[in-house]
Amino acid sequence: MSTTLASPELAITTVRTLAIDGVQAANSGHPGAPMGLAPVGWTLFSRHLKHSPADPEWPDRDRFVLSAGHASMLLYPLLHLTGYDLPMEQLKKFRQLHSSTPGHPERGDTAGVEITTGPLGQGFANAVGFALAEAMLAARYNRPGHDVVDHRTWFICSDGDLMEGISHEAASIAGFLGLEKLIGIWDDNHISLDGPTTLSFGEDVPARFAAYGWRVIRVEDGNDVDAIDAAMSEASVPDGRPTLIACRTHIGFGSPNKQDTSSAHGSPLGPDEVAATKRAYGWPEDAQFLVPDEVALWAPELVERGRATQAGWQERVAAYSAEFPAEAAEMARVGEGRLPEGWESAAPQFTAGESIATRASAGKALNAFAAVVPELIQGAADLSSSTSTDLKGLGTVTRDDFSGRNLYYGVREHAMGAITNGIAAHAGLRPVCSTFFTFSDYMKNTIRLAALMRLPSIFVFTHDSIALGEDGPTHQPIEHLAALRAIPDLVTLRPADATEATEAWRIAIARTDGPTALVLSRQGLTTLEGTPAVERGAYVLADGDDCILIGTGSEVGIAMAAREILAGEGIAARVVSMPSFELFRVQDAAYREQVLPRSRTARVAVEAASSFGWAEWTGLDGAIVAVDRFGLSAPAAEAMAEVGVTPEAVAAAARAQVQGERS
Repeated sequence: MSTTLASPELAITTVRTLAIDGVQAANSGHPGAPMGLAPVGWTLFSRHLKHSPADPEWPDRDRFVLSAGHASMLLYPLLHLTGYDLPMEQLKKFRQLHSSTPGHPERGDTAGVEITTGPLGQGFANAVGFALAEAMLAARYNRPGHDVVDHRTWFICSDGDLMEGISHEAASIAGFLGLEKLIGIWDDNHISLDGPTTLSFGEDVPARFAAYGWRVIRVEDGNDVDAIDAAMSEASVPDGRPTLIACRTHIGFGSPNKQDTSSAHGSPLGPDEVAATKRAYGWPEDAQFLVPDEVALWAPELVERGRATQAGWQERVAAYSAEFPAEAAEMARVGEGRLPEGWESAAPQFTAGESIATRASAGKALNAFAAVVPELIQGAADLSSSTSTDLKGLGTVTRDDFSGRNLYYGVREHAMGAITNGIAAHAGLRPVCSTFFTFSDYMKNTIRLAALMRLPSIFVFTHDSIALGEDGPTHQPIEHLAALRAIPDLVTLRPADATEATEAWRIAIARTDGPTALVLSRQGLTTLEGTPAVERGAYVLADGDDCILIGTGSEVGIAMAAREILAGEGIAARVVSMPSFELFRVQDAAYREQVLPRSRTARVAVEAASSFGWAEWTGLDGAIVAVDRFGLSAPAAEAMAEVGVTPEAVAAAARAQVQGERS
């Protein structure tokens, strides 16, 4: 067996052939980008990426994001060949059920995969979130002579990533903030799925990034390892700007008939072309998933190199801990995702009968908890004064000072959501982001991906219904609650008053296994009597034997008013506040029966939003007072009356239900 490490050229060819073989074995996938990017990937992983393959969760590792997630068969061979726990049998199971090599990289499925990518542009913005988290944690914990937070974020993006609007938003704010430890590599291969990029993409990308405030380094030949190495070395020297390495590559490199064609983009090469390509590489045609001995030697070499780098960092942390024990203890705690002891006792108290919008009461709760939970940070899409999420007195993040806890994303909702996910995935901070509820449409993919990855991102949405009033139908959400409730593993909370809003924040902060959406009112809501059971998703607020009125958010008050109307007619109504479908759904059957007994068929749900989804709780024979139309511009009370969401309408629906039951 050889004891000499393989040359870069041999290792690169190994990456290429593993990618070809994996896609061919799966009979699906994207071989072209991995074939073109192999020199970039190998140079990064073997020479520049600060990582410890034996400990993929080492806190001070560099983060790598494959924003071009369709090129996953670049990443999997790199992880295998550099010593991560990704055995060859998993490469052979590419895109197969329960393998560690899914079609697009998925966080949690594969050692070394930092973030789930695939929807183009998301990984780009996630990488901005990683770099932002590093800068904020470094500002918080580093001390002169003690750089315990000091790592870079690298990402690879495609032409498609740069076409997506989210990349424009994310690149703009990254340049504005001067995220100098963010390094992107643009796979400039001139090909998209439908054909050459000239069909739809003709802008001067380097000029665009320079205008954003990025440093741009060109590599004219994506096979020139020395040029790639030099570009990465230059990019690693901070100069106050993020860096884009524009690397001219050739999709399907080495394929005699498919190089530089769209047919290499998203389909296997086919047996004949695989053989021809391997001949062109000087590779055994019949060998599949071949790793020469000299290439295999790189894994233990890089594992030991990573262990040594990590050990050096651990020595620095030990010295830091001796001099700054409180800071070191906090850094360890937040890195592990543990909350401070007794943090929940910081909750503010509200007086029954007090009228306050849940955006305002939730803002007070957030500030109270943030005072004792230092990892909480917040950002808004130019709306923090309206969403009431400002952390008062806790500073603003700027390009010159990352120690603050308030981020100003500007009007960039899509990037804001994905950057929030990147911060959450990085660990060490608990990010909150906010905007008006109707603009959650701009963030749908980012919310979905947060749920797919089970990231503890917190999304705050205010101005939650037609009751926002005069801004009219463009700003009045209708279908948005139903859309969020349809996302698996997302918990949506629409509190009815200040006390429920505070409890909603307790739930959101404590959650570690998925994202939370808080949906809050603009208008004042009366603080109700009693202790809400928000954590159970629904609870009995007021009892009665004849019918059940179920509401969320501001409509719980409408249900209570309808109850009074019905009481005057001799009808006793139970009112159930249901701040979260998801939390109620997972309660035990006995509790669900206690709150919504099956024997009580006279039911009315009321919500100033689409009726979609409410039949789960009303039954098919129940009534739903909802809004299955767009809104209108008018003062709040008039708008609600116009769409029929009133105490009188709820009482009439309940009356009909009771009469039908009695007849």
